[in-house]
Amino acid sequence: MAPQPLEITMHDVLTLPFSSYRKSVPAILDAVGADRVLAEQTAVLLKPNLVNASPHPVTTPPECCEAVIAYVRAHCNAEIVVAEGCGDALMETGDVFEALGYADMAKRLGVALLDLNRAPLRTVRIPECPVFPEMHLPEAAFTNFIISLPVLKAHSLAGLTGTLKNMLGFAPPEHYSGVHGSWKKAVFHGRLQQSILDLARYVRPHLTLLDATQGLASFHLGGDTLSPPPNRLIAGGDPRAVDRTAADLLGIDWRTIRHVAERLQD
Repeated sequence: MAPQPLEITMHDVLTLPFSSYRKSVPAILDAVGADRVLAEQTAVLLKPNLVNASPHPVTTPPECCEAVIAYVRAHCNAEIVVAEGCGDALMETGDVFEALGYADMAKRLGVALLDLNRAPLRTVRIPECPVFPEMHLPEAAFTNFIISLPVLKAHSLAGLTGTLKNMLGFAPPEHYSGVHGSWKKAVFHGRLQQSILDLARYVRPHLTLLDATQGLASFHLGGDTLSPPPNRLIAGGDPRAVDRTAADLLGIDWRTIRHVAERLQD
């Protein structure tokens, strides 16, 4: 059910120093072997972390996404869509796209935007999943090569907001809101670690580029940034390895984060 991991000759995860998105994004994607894999793709979905309308480092900056779009276009003719389903209790994803500059970027580059909170759904089942033996997820999750673009953030409940937790954006609010909070996707927060592990059996990124230029030290929606800032990018085809590396940069023992410590099941 889950997508196959990115085949990389030498590295499942790498970190590189950051100078600019224009220079550093292609450098690290080349280094992990993304060019070879992208050459075979016909449909690519970029999934930034746009949980709300707060600017970077809470959310993925559009400049990072734009550099990835340029890289994809340099290596294949795939259709590209930038997709997110925001978690804000009051705002809609379109409002977040507009507020953060994604709408302007998409218009300028001729790239489609997709609101995952309102996209056509497919019902899928994995009876062995303890929390979600059945899920309703966007059709786009199963028809695209997924590039996850999270930012480096600690999380008060999950321990870490990395690439695996970034997949919560695919969960439509009509099925996964309420019960544990007023925000969209609140259902996940009842058994958050197992919920992330369940979701990873249905959808996980094929490739991740994690923006670790700054980093939120203790809270995913604000608060102190890391001092000094890591000023790095992390990339790889193994989402768990990426998240473990992100935890290291945050000074968190990844062994204490269940959804990162446990082996992902297919």
